[in-house]
Amino acid sequence: MSKVPRVGIGVIIKMGRKVLLLKRKGAHGEGTWAFFGGHLKFNESLEEGAKREVEEETGVLIKNIRAATFTNDIFPKEKKHYITLFVIADFAGGTLPIKEPQYVEKLEWFMWGKFPKPLFTPVANLIKKGFNPFKV
Repeated sequence: MSKVPRVGIGVIIKMGRKVLLLKRKGAHGEGTWAFFGGHLKFNESLEEGAKREVEEETGVLIKNIRAATFTNDIFPKEKKHYITLFVIADFAGGTLPIKEPQYVEKLEWFMWGKFPKPLFTPVANLIKKGFNPFKV
């Protein structure tokens, strides 16, 4: 395990009363449901990182990106430790093709709290905190 946690980004995309989740594939957390995200790059703002990650993974456009909360995520099996910075963004259009099929199995809209299982550790930790993007 690295002695320094890495910084991850989680992008909660809202449309109406639903949020967009993806099923992970080919990376740690494979088979779990998560928000769009990845690593924050050096000299990159949180907003830039959120847009980049969403753009890399699909054709979805987002707007009104704002900081939300964070989680402290430890993956003992993978020997990884992340601080995940979550942002909320509004769906601004675009399409849902999967641009990185090696990392994303599928995409679906879900009502908040009515998520499929299993959840990626940062999402599970976010839920445990009682966070709700529709109440901020």
